[in-house]
Amino acid sequence: MEVGLFFGSFNPIHHGHLIVASEIIQAGLVQELWFVVSPQNPFKKIGSLLNENHRLFLLQEAIEGDSRLKASNIEFKLPKPSYTVNTLAYLKEKYPSHQFSIILGSDSFQNLPKWKNAPYIIQNHRILIYPRKGYDVKDTYGANIHLTQSPLIEISSTHIRKLIRERKSIRYLVPETVRVAIETNLYYFSNSENQTQEQDS
Repeated sequence: MEVGLFFGSFNPIHHGHLIVASEIIQAGLVQELWFVVSPQNPFKKIGSLLNENHRLFLLQEAIEGDSRLKASNIEFKLPKPSYTVNTLAYLKEKYPSHQFSIILGSDSFQNLPKWKNAPYIIQNHRILIYPRKGYDVKDTYGANIHLTQSPLIEISSTHIRKLIRERKSIRYLVPETVRVAIETNLYYFSNSENQTQEQDS
């Protein structure tokens, strides 16, 4: 089976993530797409993250009923911070018949050479790249890449968290089930949950 791995903090999941996933599935690039929730991204400060189990729950709410999409907590069981190469090695051992492609924004692709064991990832995995404003793919690093036709949608999890803290509506930015879960459980309402100004997707 051809599986696309969409790594991210998903802090929280929003329509931008889901539209990218839908476009990749509908283009026939993968048979299933797994959202891999990162408990701790080595490039981000942990202080801005909602608990990983809460983020996984919101993701499960967002994709409920779509059998093509899976929410994965695989990195919860691995050493932190979460390095993609370690996750890929674990998945290859667990699912030897699957072929795994990595889904990246064009901004993250520019940072690929900084990843742990980047040459191994480049040589052994196809990379599906979706566009991000201001980041053109000018150097492929010799990777097997596919530029997707996903629409350019500028929705930021950082902006969503800011709206929540300011008690403003996030309707239409996230699935309705996610909005209800956030408001019911008071996720992100505390100012202490995000002290950083970094942008994330």
